[in-house]
Amino acid sequence: MAISIKISKTTQSRIHLCDFENIEFGKIFSDHMFRVDYTDGKWQNPEIIPYGPISIAPSLSAIHYGQSIFEGMKAFKNDAGGALLFRPRDNARRLNVSARRMGMPEIPEELYMAGLTQLVQLDKDWIPTKEGSALYLRPFMFATDDFVGVRPSVNYSFMIFCCPVNSYYPKPIKVKIEEKYVRASSGMAGFAKAAGNYGISMLPSYEAKKEGYDQIIWTDGNSHEYVEESGTTNLFFVVNDQLVLTPKLDGNILAGITRDTCIQLLKEKGYQVEERKIGVQEIIDWCKAGELTDCFGTGTAAIIAKIAAIGYQGNDYELPEAEQRVVSNYLYNTIYGIQTGKIKESHDWSMPL
Repeated sequence: MAISIKISKTTQSRIHLCDFENIEFGKIFSDHMFRVDYTDGKWQNPEIIPYGPISIAPSLSAIHYGQSIFEGMKAFKNDAGGALLFRPRDNARRLNVSARRMGMPEIPEELYMAGLTQLVQLDKDWIPTKEGSALYLRPFMFATDDFVGVRPSVNYSFMIFCCPVNSYYPKPIKVKIEEKYVRASSGMAGFAKAAGNYGISMLPSYEAKKEGYDQIIWTDGNSHEYVEESGTTNLFFVVNDQLVLTPKLDGNILAGITRDTCIQLLKEKGYQVEERKIGVQEIIDWCKAGELTDCFGTGTAAIIAKIAAIGYQGNDYELPEAEQRVVSNYLYNTIYGIQTGKIKESHDWSMPL
């Protein structure tokens, strides 16, 4: 059954104010947003309205107790000017995984998709066409009870807004292996895209940036012996351009959709891919022996973030030049080609609107 969404269009578009060639990531927003509220035990009154501030109470439950989750995805244009989404239903399902962990109601997948597709169609002109650019989409849900008390909220809002973006990392990044702070541990919510997971990363990331690093590599909470993920990305390590390793999903690591895409593409290409615990010392030994021929992060915002150097205990280990990378270059070109409709694929990952 088709889902009816009330649409209130803006009276004056702001698109003429956007310089699509020079966009600071996350600073410019398109004309409209989607909203649906959960009250009286059901989702109701879905609507698309002009983008703008929302009214909240100072006692809003999400602010005080952290019931807030989100997703990240992108819309692209093909050569004919049509809009394309990449694996959107996987994002919908992962949002509900996060909702269950945070004690929040799941949103029906068809409602999620109806709001998403109608919003992107309405703001399709905001999709940039510059190489490496896209319309970033931010679905999110938060508790809306006007109540100060430690319990799951009764009321929630689910919203989606859009922002045109250029490349997230315009050049390879320098990362530091974290040995003090912990992002997640067994039994926590590391696998969820919960706002608090990112809040606790701010100080360690800031401290690393003061030392000249772009991001940190999180390590396990027990001994800091094993790597987990890096900032907003999953991690991949390539040994001698043949063996590709990525940390296994153990409850502490987000099940990245780009991560899964990379694993499938690499296996189809004939690479040996292992999902397992990866020791910090293993990585350092590969670096010292010149065997770590590629290392990169994967995520919606960056797609593929090539790592130029790894810092550990006061030493920086340089990796091969980005242009020489076999695996990461193949993955970026293939995934971006699929996302923009230039490469045909058999997985039904690309969804035209």
